[in-house]
Amino acid sequence: MSRVGKQPIAIPEGVKVNILSDKIEFEGPKGKLSSPLFASIKAEIQDNQLILTRKNDTGEQRSFHGLSRSLAFNAAVGVSSGFSRQLEIVGVGYRAKLDKDRMELILGYSKPVIYKIPKDIQIVLEKPTLIRIEGIDKQRVGQEAYRIRSFRKPDPYKLKGIRYVGERLIKKERRAGVSDV
Repeated sequence: MSRVGKQPIAIPEGVKVNILSDKIEFEGPKGKLSSPLFASIKAEIQDNQLILTRKNDTGEQRSFHGLSRSLAFNAAVGVSSGFSRQLEIVGVGYRAKLDKDRMELILGYSKPVIYKIPKDIQIVLEKPTLIRIEGIDKQRVGQEAYRIRSFRKPDPYKLKGIRYVGERLIKKERRAGVSDV
């Protein structure tokens, strides 16, 4: 059996689960999400836990079993407590400013970068150089964090740019052929 797929999902308090033929719907205090349910995977609720089982033991079904369980777990956690990702901006003069539904990033370009904030994502500026992205869908939070990071990825030579909090960067030596004048 799949190591990930065989683990039961504890349903958090205040979360309602509805099992349909092709998806599992989760509704909680933060919102509503659904997780896909593949044809060969069966879901049932026992003792306030969601248990996913598969019908046969082929390689493809084993991988779908683990995938279904991971997606369902992320949806259950998302509607109860949500997900967040933090980014830090490193560089002299680099900062962010938040206006209603857009964020202005000053990253050393000739003009500021304007980022329109999606409706399902909340952005909090803890400092002008520390951004926290929050939402109920783990994949969307990670995707938007990567999108903001891509405006100015960390430079391997000076380590300036936007990076995840806790991201370990390795500084490269100066490029060959560059003089120290």
